[in-house]
Amino acid sequence: MKIIIPMAGRGTRLRPHTLTVPKPLIPIAGKPIVHRLVEDLAKLCPEAVEEVAFIIGRDFGKEVEQQLHQIGKQIGAKASIYYQDEKLGTAHAIQCAKDSMDGKLIVAFADTLFRADFKIDAEAEGVIWVQKVEDPSAFGVVKYDQDNVITDFVEKPSTFVSDLAIIGIYYFKDGAYLRDEIQYLIDNDIKDRGEYQITDALENMKNKGTKFLTGQVNEWLDCGNKDVTIQTNHRYLEFIQDQSLVSASAKLHNSVIIQPAFIGENVEIHNSIIGPHVSIGENTKITDSIIKDSIIQQNTVIAHAHLHNSMVGNFVHYEGKSQDLSLGDYNQLKA
Repeated sequence: MKIIIPMAGRGTRLRPHTLTVPKPLIPIAGKPIVHRLVEDLAKLCPEAVEEVAFIIGRDFGKEVEQQLHQIGKQIGAKASIYYQDEKLGTAHAIQCAKDSMDGKLIVAFADTLFRADFKIDAEAEGVIWVQKVEDPSAFGVVKYDQDNVITDFVEKPSTFVSDLAIIGIYYFKDGAYLRDEIQYLIDNDIKDRGEYQITDALENMKNKGTKFLTGQVNEWLDCGNKDVTIQTNHRYLEFIQDQSLVSASAKLHNSVIIQPAFIGENVEIHNSIIGPHVSIGENTKITDSIIKDSIIQQNTVIAHAHLHNSMVGNFVHYEGKSQDLSLGDYNQLKA
């Protein structure tokens, strides 16, 4: 089994946090989004994952590439790095990893986190995971018959077709078949709204007899902007609260941790109340503060603050008051 993760987008809606770090590396409950995604996908696989192919921007840098290699290593898989130099649609992004597209294959876009309690049916020709949404016009959607077989794929419908949105996770029994269908779109310049779309390749495969089944997750979690990313962190902490979430190296002085909360390595907390639903990255120091429903990243100093629904980046120094805050890396602010 192989996993392909397109993640070349920088995540402009999550600025300022993505000015210095690609969105898939923003932490959720103490681990980067993409790390959480790969771990969760590996749990769904009925067989070992042999390779994870990451499709990134060429400007992401060697440090990011090293992190991705470590993510692959932690699930016992080889990590491969591919570059997407032009943003030409979902199908084009996947095709950047064409050298890894053979055999059984999962494709998952890196801004998709989910909760599920099933194993992938590896003998199915294909599975497309969907979820009901209120406004389907922003998504690719599907229709299916009484046997759970998909009958139609429609990309961002302007009139109502279905409210079952494709969440960005796909399984293919034959990865080479998908590769060839995407290459056909590119060779023949078949675009929708100026881009090569995965739904067009899926439609062609369906018309040739491939039976795609729908799969549904228990919960679909978004990381598109600050508020929903904090909510995803909130939900994820609840999912894993039975695990040990406070590092043994954390130093707590006259402070209270209200679970669920993640406290990273070498964190120092003095005279503060932390939680619930807070994640704090390693080497951060917090003094005389109350923080809830927030993500605080690494090597940051916070003092005399009352934060809620906030994201604070790496190497930040913040001294302030009650705030709903979004503060990017390397900022210093005294409010």
